[in-house]
Amino acid sequence: MQTAERGWRSAKMGVTPQHSGRRVILRSRFVVSTRFLLASCVAVATVLVMGIFFSALMCPSHFQIDPEFAPRTYTILVNTYMRNDLLKKSVEHYSSCTGVDSIRVVWSEAEGPPGAFIALLRNIAQRNSGNGMTVDIKFDVNAENSLNNRFKGVKELMTDAVFSVDDDVLVPCTSLDVAFRLWQSSPSAMVGFVPRIHWRERRGIYRPGKWPSLFLTRAHLDDSFFAQRGGKGSYKYGGWWAVWWTGTYSMVLTKAAFFHRKYLDMYTKRTPAAIRDYVTKNRNCEDVAMSFLVANETALPPVWVKGALRDAGSAGISSLGGHSDRRSRCINDFAAVYGRIPLVTTSVKIVDARRSWFW
Repeated sequence: MQTAERGWRSAKMGVTPQHSGRRVILRSRFVVSTRFLLASCVAVATVLVMGIFFSALMCPSHFQIDPEFAPRTYTILVNTYMRNDLLKKSVEHYSSCTGVDSIRVVWSEAEGPPGAFIALLRNIAQRNSGNGMTVDIKFDVNAENSLNNRFKGVKELMTDAVFSVDDDVLVPCTSLDVAFRLWQSSPSAMVGFVPRIHWRERRGIYRPGKWPSLFLTRAHLDDSFFAQRGGKGSYKYGGWWAVWWTGTYSMVLTKAAFFHRKYLDMYTKRTPAAIRDYVTKNRNCEDVAMSFLVANETALPPVWVKGALRDAGSAGISSLGGHSDRRSRCINDFAAVYGRIPLVTTSVKIVDARRSWFW
């Protein structure tokens, strides 16, 4: 009774009971925390949106290109073999990209392309052309079935830039635009979407044919690492997971890559005959041979552009068992022919910040 009376008197005199005060303090802290959290979210969202906006405005200035002399279009060089359905999809897609001047099809089948099929592809290109002009379709027919055919010199090629691509790979036109503008700033380099790496392993440390997982570090990518220690070993070919783990690469595959047209003639005239014979015999590693050629001529690393490749649904030689071992043998055999390994390792990755939240 006395306790209740004291509480009534306190309330009457305007004095708040102690437990009520704690509730007010907790409520105030909750309101302040909520407001701070909301303000932080708004601030972060604003920064991200403004960053993307200004990146979109400033992106063209990052490329040091003289617009008066820069090439404005490029040629699609698509390699195909007995997959007309995939070739049709490829022509349908790339003819819609605004930077494409023409599409050259590397044809290595025993029989030439049927006239009706050529007419069909030209009708598709005419219907889909995205630059206001019809994209021309031409076939380069080869008597011999060899992967070297994809890098033969092309007659009547109207552009310096060549985008080499497999018939089962589709690269979005927006990604092609970014890669093409980057190639314009460095036309001697290879600019592509599929990075790969080589490294040199010391004998007795890794099991042949096995991914070295946690044991692979950047030191293993440097030949001087072994020279300083007097070690011996062979080169290994690393796929996407090796690139991801180390953050480095030394090749971009020609299944989706830009390069200068001069390398087509140079591949036939300057690539050692032993390497071209190796490619024909083993039906593999023509892309590695091109990477060796360009690196040997320029001493430059390739450039990887991050982009979303779309696979049209074909399983190639990379899906076969023992693929990495065969590619490793290619690197070692090619290095023996050159007397050294000219590939240059880099960690540069190009990302279109206008279309990526996290870059």
